[in-house]
Amino acid sequence: MEEHDGIEESSVRLTGSSVNGSGGGGSDSRWVDGSEVDSESPPWSLLDESETREEQGSLRRRLVKKARRVDSFDVEAMEIAGDHGHHTKDISMWYTIGLAFQTLGVVYGDMGTSPLYVFADVFSKVPIKSDVDILGALSLVMYTIALLPLAKYVFVVLKANDNGEGGTFALYSLICRYANVNMLPNRQTADEQISSFRLKLPTPELERALKIKDSLEKRSSLKTLLLLLVLMGTSMIIGDGILTPAISVMSAVRGLEDEIEGISTGAVVVISIVILVCLFSIQQFGTGKVGFLFAPVLALWFFSLGSIGIYNIVKYDITIVRAFNPVYIYLFFKKNSTDAWSALGGCVLCITGAEAMFADLGHFSVRAIQIAFTCVVFPCLLLAYMGQAAYLMKLPESAESIFYASVPDAIFWPVFVLATLAAMIASQAMISATFSCVKQSMALGCFPRLKIVHTSRKRMGQIYIPVMNWFLMIMCIVVVAIFQSTTDIANAYGIAEVGVMIVSTSLVTLVMLLIWQKNLFLALCFPLVFGSVELIYLLAVLSKIKEGGWLPLVFATCFLCVMYIWNYGSVLKYRSEVREKISMDFMLELGSTLGTVRVPGIGLLYNELVQGIPSIFGQFLLSLPAIHSTIVFVCIKYVPIPVVPQEERFLFRRVCPKDYHMFRCVARYGYKDVRKEDHQAFEQLLVESLEKFLRREAQDLALESNLNELEFDSVSVRSRDSEAPGVDGNDELRIPLMQDRRLEETGMSTSEVSSALPSSVMSQDDDPSLEYELSALREAMDSGFTYMLAHGDVKAKKNSFFIKKLVINYFYGFMRRNCRAGTANMRTPHMNIIRVGMTYMV
Repeated sequence: MEEHDGIEESSVRLTGSSVNGSGGGGSDSRWVDGSEVDSESPPWSLLDESETREEQGSLRRRLVKKARRVDSFDVEAMEIAGDHGHHTKDISMWYTIGLAFQTLGVVYGDMGTSPLYVFADVFSKVPIKSDVDILGALSLVMYTIALLPLAKYVFVVLKANDNGEGGTFALYSLICRYANVNMLPNRQTADEQISSFRLKLPTPELERALKIKDSLEKRSSLKTLLLLLVLMGTSMIIGDGILTPAISVMSAVRGLEDEIEGISTGAVVVISIVILVCLFSIQQFGTGKVGFLFAPVLALWFFSLGSIGIYNIVKYDITIVRAFNPVYIYLFFKKNSTDAWSALGGCVLCITGAEAMFADLGHFSVRAIQIAFTCVVFPCLLLAYMGQAAYLMKLPESAESIFYASVPDAIFWPVFVLATLAAMIASQAMISATFSCVKQSMALGCFPRLKIVHTSRKRMGQIYIPVMNWFLMIMCIVVVAIFQSTTDIANAYGIAEVGVMIVSTSLVTLVMLLIWQKNLFLALCFPLVFGSVELIYLLAVLSKIKEGGWLPLVFATCFLCVMYIWNYGSVLKYRSEVREKISMDFMLELGSTLGTVRVPGIGLLYNELVQGIPSIFGQFLLSLPAIHSTIVFVCIKYVPIPVVPQEERFLFRRVCPKDYHMFRCVARYGYKDVRKEDHQAFEQLLVESLEKFLRREAQDLALESNLNELEFDSVSVRSRDSEAPGVDGNDELRIPLMQDRRLEETGMSTSEVSSALPSSVMSQDDDPSLEYELSALREAMDSGFTYMLAHGDVKAKKNSFFIKKLVINYFYGFMRRNCRAGTANMRTPHMNIIRVGMTYMV
């Protein structure tokens, strides 16, 4: 977080651990008065440790004399934090099996159709001259599948999920929660109190984890490098979403050339394009319906692969099981040398779609994906490749079209139809993964706003993005029409797939070191084993750049530029808003009338600031003849977690003195959250939350007043401390803010607390200022809501470099003008909107 921009915030935790004397330990318990609401003084964790010790003795006096800043609904949030347990439920085994069945239709279609083209591509590089060629290629394929999808993804990577969400951005958000490496500097301490945000922080004993955390937070170059790595992985996944449908469908339709004489390549291309159009047209029905429809087809497909494989093994050469001996890999490379290295580019195609196991995790569950792969996909794929290899042992001349050649004639047409359907379904894995990655990147400020349709009421991760869907379809059609060959597409496909795997390996290694805190040797074994294999494959496929490998690099570069420019422009815009925010002194000079007429009503001013008064508010004061009696600055903020519980959604704070009737509301959402509420539900929830906030504030002020009266009676204070075992002198200030569950943890009952506090603290019904403010709020609510939005334009300063002007004024400006409008994302009613134009100079 950039300190010079003044965006570090001393947000407070209203319940939690008590203040202690250790350095920085009191940063979570700071209470400030109303004048410090928007101050930018550093949190206690930034103060000198010795200074903290010296002030420890007067800690209680300072807490008493300063009214607590009621920052939010942290009290209510903390009350339920331990209750919902991230809303997990005991999922029955039958439900898990049902999900595992659906994963066949969504996650494993891509990997399941790889037998259509793997050996055809491998033996186009290495001609079959002896049994070593076949056994070596088969052994290479078998151990690649066992090592990367099975050992790496099933047993390791799937466990690095972010509360059930997978993909490169899920790993990035997980890292962002442990180390403040997010480029957008809007993180608040209160965000860390969200129940699904909480993590076991690195312990002081593990200095390695702390050093990594400090290095990531202090060095902006490492933050940028980490972001670029994540964006590159996401770009590669989107590239996979383009190439997977193209190669899968063309490989399946290509079987017609061998079975029907006279059919041309052009006809195969046309049929492939028609199938692709049908595939992308049904995406709007949702992953759940598509998976339910496709799962039986893929289940039958895997059964066919296994059955045909067993048939060919028994009929042609059962000794093919010799390939389980990895020595044949060594013999394969020794015999073919350069050609074998080239063949690795075809071998890597056997694990295409493996990244979908992690990227599609939000659509299903870890256990479902593990069961489906270990029990169905892995054994059926091994049997399929072994069957094809056994067939080649007797008929090596059939290598060019080995899949259809190895299919018994009696069932050719049923298998062809099944293969075509399976190829369509294979594309579903990476299409769904693309949708998930784009949504995650949008929520974390790394992709322009697009329309997202949630297609399932039960599983939030099942989404459909129309713009991306039609873009993928058009690009797939272009790729098929230009290349017209599965070999060239395969060269391109391998680079995209291996690139994603290397990014995942790097991020999971960082998770192991920083979060899991594994033994250094074990943590380094992961990249040494899996990263080495992936690096070898990457070097092999990079040699095919001239033969089609350039395509995914072009796709990845384009998407990387789009995402980085959007993130870069968003960060600069936010920092500009922070620099130009209105000072508190200026607001106090205006007075409670704000220099204009206050009329009944509630004005909701949307902005991105989590603290301070946005400069756009000054534009509204200048442009409007009157302003609403109650003003709420609303910030829709996405935090790096999948889901924020509804009870912990809002943070509230008073802005300026009471008679200004101005508040700030930070509405927090996770990157998987669905914003279902309409504007009426949002307004009602906001007002109810604001009323509760006002009552909490009045309760705190009454508590402070009574404690001021009692602070000189030290004997009375000590006796009360001794009557409350488990609660020290600092925690007594929080007693009225705790509910039954929190009190049980301290060994006290609600009745004990009530008897220990003055009656004026326990009731605010006779507080005239509170009743006046509540009545004014209800009157404003009855007069209606007005949504005040800024139509912001972002421009680079005149003295900026040419590259910055080009990026901000043209590229970023173009994306802002053409992305989804803010009103659509905020679900604001068009009849109640007031817009004011403003230009941000960055």
